[in-house]
Amino acid sequence: MPTFKEDATVSSSEFIKAYRVMLLARVLEEKLASLYRGGMIKGGVFLGRGQEALSVSVGLHLHKGDIFAPLIRDQAGRMAFGDTILDTLRTYLGSQLGPMRGRDGNIHRGRPREGYYAMISHLGAMIPAVSGALLARRMKGETGIVGATCLGDGGTSTGAFHEGLNAAAVEKLPLVLVVANNQYAYSTPNSRQFACLDLVDKAVGYGVAGHKVDATDLEQCLLTLRKAVKAAREGGGPQLVVGDLLRLVGHGEHDDAHYVDPALKSAPVGRDCLLLAEEKIIAKKWASRAETSAWRHEAEEEVNATVDKVRREPGPKPEEDDWMAYSKSEFAEHYAGA
Repeated sequence: MPTFKEDATVSSSEFIKAYRVMLLARVLEEKLASLYRGGMIKGGVFLGRGQEALSVSVGLHLHKGDIFAPLIRDQAGRMAFGDTILDTLRTYLGSQLGPMRGRDGNIHRGRPREGYYAMISHLGAMIPAVSGALLARRMKGETGIVGATCLGDGGTSTGAFHEGLNAAAVEKLPLVLVVANNQYAYSTPNSRQFACLDLVDKAVGYGVAGHKVDATDLEQCLLTLRKAVKAAREGGGPQLVVGDLLRLVGHGEHDDAHYVDPALKSAPVGRDCLLLAEEKIIAKKWASRAETSAWRHEAEEEVNATVDKVRREPGPKPEEDDWMAYSKSEFAEHYAGA
């Protein structure tokens, strides 16, 4: 097994970069919630409030050419990997100019040719999908590539989790599987979800490396994901990262989260990673309170301006749309008559 030199520090510039992506994701999602409540978004809206530190740390440590398969609460990770406010809003508001051309559910967006995979399901399905892609890259002779996907605690109970992680372990694929242990699988608490003492204990059963992190702490998330991604890239096989946190909103904007134990909200796991990161920046004098407020104002202005732009764009016209699943028109013509 290769050994890996660890860098146990996070620079102020790296920390601030991560924080600003988290902040932008938070502001954008606050706007999405508002648009949903105003009836301007069709379908569900699922926010990543409280999970941004873990999510952004995944996206920031991936390189161009890597594979990232985010889930429903990974807006911060998506943006760190290169997703934009414009593409996000075009998808949620059904613009014909968006990456999905207004034709797919808003959480299933992606750009597969760029390694940014559209989500199939948040219940473990992306583990075998990413593992298959990594195996294909290996067969083509490509090296130095990492594939990452994320999961909730509930997803670890699915067959796709078992089959996908088991296959990745056998093949020693450079897979980084990040589990956001947000304490609830929708409304099912951990006590009814798994019997092991800790989800990271599952790593040893599959023969993969396990990493545990306090996912309310941005610095620890950055360090842990740096280590896991580096290990996978350098031949260490699959890496299972488990981040403990609390989902600070309902399962979706349709859910009031009445089932959440109040004790969790006041416990360390219930802290807001964004607020903790801001306090750290100020305490270390990397920026002033006025500067962080200005960053939020800039984010709000950019999001609002983009909403105004996208709302003026055309929606899909089924009778005129010639977009097809098949890559060549002759395939579509052949199968149309089948």
